[in-house]
This record gives sequence, structure tokens and C-alpha cells, in this order.
Amino acid sequence: MKPTKKLPLFCITGASCAGKTTVCNELFKNETDYIVLESDITWNDVYNTPKDDYRAYRRMWTRLCANISQIGLPCVVCGSCTPKQFENLPERELFSDLYYLAVVCDDETMMHRMTVGRKVTDENWINSSMQFNNWLKDNHNKTEPNIDLLDTSNLTPKHAAEYVDRWIKSKLEKD
Repeated sequence: MKPTKKLPLFCITGASCAGKTTVCNELFKNETDYIVLESDITWNDVYNTPKDDYRAYRRMWTRLCANISQIGLPCVVCGSCTPKQFENLPERELFSDLYYLAVVCDDETMMHRMTVGRKVTDENWINSSMQFNNWLKDNHNKTEPNIDLLDTSNLTPKHAAEYVDRWIKSKLEKD
């Protein structure tokens, strides 16, 4: 059965320790106009297929969100992604629009959050996160569609979540 309601899908992306999970945890507390979903909860190594842009994982999430949206509320998916991972899927047609917001921070803040906050010592993880964070900042306006940015370097989790809530609601007013 194919979902009949086409609502927008919101994708909150960002590197590890940029603040996306913290923002989404804040959004969970007050969500009423949308459903917030943390994509890491379903991650399994079977989905670790970077050669095809994690296609099976993205397809599973788009189907899940399309079905949840049938209650009349759009979904907000929190997890690292890029627009091309969703825009080229056949399931893209299940949504009226897809909107992307990248949670980013400056390099010093990222390094502090990773090494002091999370106590990450894996150099590959640190480098990968730093590279993705900088890729988002450098390429956000070169993707199709563009990715909006939220720099959390100097924001409290509450203020960052308030910004994201306003961002989501402003997009909903357009639909």
C-alpha cells in the first residue's frame, strides 16, 4: 500500500559532535507539529554501504517516514546524510518536499566536543568528523537542494533547538 498523504521530510544532518543529536533531544521535549526520529537507533553494519550512498538504509528511512506521516504530521530525521542520498531514491516521490539543515561548529569546538566531551581517541573517527563538518560548511550551497546551516559553536542546546523548531515551522508555512 502506498501512502496517500505527501508531507515534507526534514533531514537534520551533521558530523559527530557538531550538536545534531543534542538538538534533536531538545526537540523531542516539545514536538507537537512534527515527529522527531533519531536515525542512529536503527543503524546496523548491514547498512554500511558507502559505495551506493547507504541506499538500503535511506530507502528504509524514507518508507518509514512516509508511513508515519500518514497521521498528518511530517517527520524530522536526525542523522548524518547528504541530499543526494535521498533525492535520487524512488521513495523521494512520497514527500512534497525534502529540507536539509546541517548542524555544524567551528574546528576548535568540534575537537573539544570530540576529545573532551565524548572522549573520542580514534583518529579516523576524529578526522572523518572534522572533514564532514568542513564539507558541510564548504558545500552547503552547492548541493541540490541546498543545505541550510546552523552553527552551534556558541549556542546552548535549548537555543539551537529553538532555532531548528522555527526553521521547521517556517518551511511548514510554505507547504
